[in-house]
Amino acid sequence: MSKEIIFSKEAPAPIGPYSQAVKAGNTLYVSGQIPLDAETGELINENITEETHAVMKNLEAVLRAAGYGFDDVVKCSIFIKDMGQFATINDAYGQYFKNNPPARETVEVARLPKDVNVEISCIAVK
Repeated sequence: MSKEIIFSKEAPAPIGPYSQAVKAGNTLYVSGQIPLDAETGELINENITEETHAVMKNLEAVLRAAGYGFDDVVKCSIFIKDMGQFATINDAYGQYFKNNPPARETVEVARLPKDVNVEISCIAVK
């Protein structure tokens, strides 16, 4: 099985020793994305809706770089700082998966990189 490192200039560069995504066979493993602007490196964190859309756009950029899209996503993991924001995050997230949404879990965590409120990773298969 081959292993290919995926990188998109349209998504934030990794802030540690990891790849934006790794393609193994026909499966794409996308690292957790946070609401960073790829161009400026600035956080997009005016509100949780804006943060979630920024995360999803970063995921989309990485998926696209590998030739995948949201329809190919089979699993997402959502990490949030405040479960009280679940409904708002869910509303924004749901706009990207209108039909046949992927499996997922949502976990409240004590802290996320750069103190963001939401981080999402995914697995996609062609």
